Amino acid sequence: MGDEVVARTFRALVESADQKFARVRDVPAYGRGPNHYFQKVFKAYTRLWQYQQENRSKLVEAGLQRWEIGEIASRIGQLYFGQYMRTSEARFLLESYIFYEAILNRGYFQGSKGSVKDLVLRFKELRFYARFLLVSLLLNRLEMVRVLVERFRALVDDCKVTFRQSIPIHWFALEEMSDVKELLNRPSVKESGRKMLLNELVSRSLLHSTVHLNRQTETKNNFREWTLVVQEIVRFMKVETAFMNVRPLRYCNLFDSYPSSLPYVARFHAKKMLKFRDALLASYHRNEVKFAELTLDTYRMLQCLEWEPSGSFYQKRTVELNEKLNENGALNDHSGTSGLIDINLVVDMTDPTLPPNPRKAILYRPSVTQLIAVIATICEELPPDSVMLIYLSASGKSGHGNISQMENSGGTRKSSKVKFVSDLSHEFDGSMPEASVNNKGHSSDCHEPFLWFGPKGNGGSSNNLYPGDIIPFTRRPLFLIIDSDNSHAFKAGSELHGAERGEISALLLSPLKPAFKGPFGFDTTQNGSQFTFFLTAPLQAFYELVGLSFSDTDLDAYNDADKILSTAFSEWEVILCTSTSLDLVWAQVLSDPFLRRLILRFIFCRCVLSLFCPPEDSEQYLPLCLPQLPSSVSPSSDAVQSAVLQLANHLGVAECFSFNDL
Repeated sequence: MGDEVVARTFRALVESADQKFARVRDVPAYGRGPNHYFQKVFKAYTRLWQYQQENRSKLVEAGLQRWEIGEIASRIGQLYFGQYMRTSEARFLLESYIFYEAILNRGYFQGSKGSVKDLVLRFKELRFYARFLLVSLLLNRLEMVRVLVERFRALVDDCKVTFRQSIPIHWFALEEMSDVKELLNRPSVKESGRKMLLNELVSRSLLHSTVHLNRQTETKNNFREWTLVVQEIVRFMKVETAFMNVRPLRYCNLFDSYPSSLPYVARFHAKKMLKFRDALLASYHRNEVKFAELTLDTYRMLQCLEWEPSGSFYQKRTVELNEKLNENGALNDHSGTSGLIDINLVVDMTDPTLPPNPRKAILYRPSVTQLIAVIATICEELPPDSVMLIYLSASGKSGHGNISQMENSGGTRKSSKVKFVSDLSHEFDGSMPEASVNNKGHSSDCHEPFLWFGPKGNGGSSNNLYPGDIIPFTRRPLFLIIDSDNSHAFKAGSELHGAERGEISALLLSPLKPAFKGPFGFDTTQNGSQFTFFLTAPLQAFYELVGLSFSDTDLDAYNDADKILSTAFSEWEVILCTSTSLDLVWAQVLSDPFLRRLILRFIFCRCVLSLFCPPEDSEQYLPLCLPQLPSSVSPSSDAVQSAVLQLANHLGVAECFSFNDL
């Protein structure tokens, strides 16, 4: 096959694959619709990738650039990531990581930096880093994230310096006005025609000057936006990396399955057993910690509802990842290798015995109508005998974030007076009066029963999500987690609870205010939700509550604390599985490992906060569950309170709590 034929075939394959990619990119990332078109796109890019591998030398001779190979690999990585977001199958996320890692190691987007024509290539490289960072975050590849952040920051800084100067106008003239100049130099052109051509040249020069200025302004704004992206990931990592390498947020049998209670869970049976198949995670707060369109709270909850893909060999995979780094902490160089990427590596990185993950729809700052539409779509397609989890994190105040706080001015509960304050040091708009509590347990400025899904200053009920808006979907079983400073709008007596149309919903409602120890305030927009933290990483949330950091205790002390908590969870599992007063709403989901783990962590969170907060203010600082869980796992029960006491004594923070005489 001749070189020209190979080049034409390659370009045709690229064009065909890109057209299919453009169509599939805009398909909504939720629902259980037909998946046949995605298979066509994957097939097109698989064929393209194999073709460039088989004909690499001929394509290089024909002018194929390394960045073009990187662009193909990046598209494949995007396709895999898109499939992960639609299906929650971890193998797609791992495949995406493999392609992105190959692009990085082989430097496909690294070119002749500094030239004018290199600007487009630099934007491709910036987008690649942002996408790879998101994939690495979701896989908890902390070492890779650190490498990417440093390279990403350096690239943005280099681009701001390199492309700061104006592009000379003669560059546009040489590149885009050569046709007019050629005519002007012809002797046969008459004087009248020459004047017309000169006028054309002047008008084009003015046009290109304007276009260039617009391009320069656009470039400046783009680099400002990339600087904000760098700031986002740095802020995200500052909050999240303290405990990231201790244990996975995902469900891992090594940590989350308890042999002593496993027989009770296996034998447990209720009149109706539901399977957890779908989840919707939505967040809307001002200035919250996020990267791209993934907020810190949804990031934590998303992982909490998935299996750790490495399963039984979790620790082994972590060691192997560390071995990929050289002595200086940088990635080993593979820039000289070929375009071969082992797409079968994912088989060696996943545990084939794991069940499928529940599907998840992630909504970042949705409108109320969009949120309701997505809930309706998922409910319509929900398989029989299945339950849908809905996680909503939003404020109950129009145009404000969730920033109410509790401050312990002394440092110990027994020796000092507790104060309640509202600290808006991280907000841009003045101050907000402290909320007073009415006889219904709602703050005076939170009495309206809704969650706010709208930007600041954009008033109107169209941004309000009322409990009654959920009622039409209660024809299917729902597991609701409401994380808000107005979450109690969903409690007993509201429009929702007791008004379900077919199935009684399970509700976990956050406290109205977060609690903490120490002289510094806790800002949800800066640290993420405390309630969500307890549900996704309970021991880390306990550390944060009492003012401990991971550096304050050694790894052995932390592991011992984790064992105390695991023993407690195992005991509580037995209590729930053998209880005769467990409501059917909880019983029908107890066999699901994800939902059971959320229930156990809620029990822990409720007890810890009830012992930490003063009784007179407990209502606004305690989470609620509806229907009620058995009294045998209440905050005052010996089985629950003794575990918290043991944990507090182990970490030396018992003085922060008020325990009953056990």
